[in-house]
Amino acid sequence: MSAIKDIRQSLKPELERLDTIISRTLDSSNPLMDQVISNYLSHKGKQLRPMLVMLTAKLFGGVNDLAVTAAASVEILHNASLIHDDVVDDSDRRHGHETINAVWDNHVAVLVGDFFVSNSLKLATETSDLRVIRAIADLGALLSLGEMDQIYNARYHELNEEAYFKVISHKTASLFVTCVSMGAYCTGVDDWRLGAIREFAELFGRCFQIKDDIFDYFDSDIIGKPTGNDLREGKVTLPLLYALTNATTLEADEMRALLREEHVLSDADIRRLIDFTHANGGIDYAYATMQRMRTEAVKILEQFNSPVTEEFIALLDFVISREN
Repeated sequence: MSAIKDIRQSLKPELERLDTIISRTLDSSNPLMDQVISNYLSHKGKQLRPMLVMLTAKLFGGVNDLAVTAAASVEILHNASLIHDDVVDDSDRRHGHETINAVWDNHVAVLVGDFFVSNSLKLATETSDLRVIRAIADLGALLSLGEMDQIYNARYHELNEEAYFKVISHKTASLFVTCVSMGAYCTGVDDWRLGAIREFAELFGRCFQIKDDIFDYFDSDIIGKPTGNDLREGKVTLPLLYALTNATTLEADEMRALLREEHVLSDADIRRLIDFTHANGGIDYAYATMQRMRTEAVKILEQFNSPVTEEFIALLDFVISREN
């Protein structure tokens, strides 16, 4: 059995309660809304984020009802962001399934996403913990800022690692940091342990996004998105950033000129950029960066002296080695 299946099995009662809370919270009086949501929820994701909430609570004393409610709140907001992202990116598939905007239209998808956002906040209030409510509100702002940062970088050609890591801290790592924060709040932890587990979650989130970005440079039906999709949208991620910095000046300038052209990149342009990235060590560098972050993350977890940290490490290793 894989590590993530082991963790899911260990949290089975809590995850079942999570599903019940999400279904109950998203129930509505509108038959179309219910139909769209029911179909959407039938394709359940990996649930990494609620598992992190629960593992943090487990690390700090036990998974209580507040932690499960908080986990449901953040999972609903995460899914709201995915629904809205699919509209923004005009995506017709996510992880092998048709998106809401593809099945219905952008109008329906935006309204469903808004419904998720509102109910995420509503659910957060059920914890009666202002820190949890504030965390959800702050997270919504950070996710939006991360997307705007990415748009800005693409339009104004901010091609450097500092800008890249700022984007992924906002658009991806913030979710995981919020998850562990909630797990801590719901078990009464608000000391050095909160800061430490947040540092771990930041590294976890960065690894998650770097691995996602690596997928863009490989052909695979498993991944669930077209090769070069990020490049087509003007997103220059860590593998290509490294290649641009370490290739010969002439070759790097050619690639930068290609990225700055106003027309939509052709399939041939995408292939040139992908081949350039592979040839100049971009993929190897991205993997090395994740391994360095893994080492830092494990060192942080050693402070807790708890067997639960092995589950955090197993989840991190899954993120680094996953195929989709």
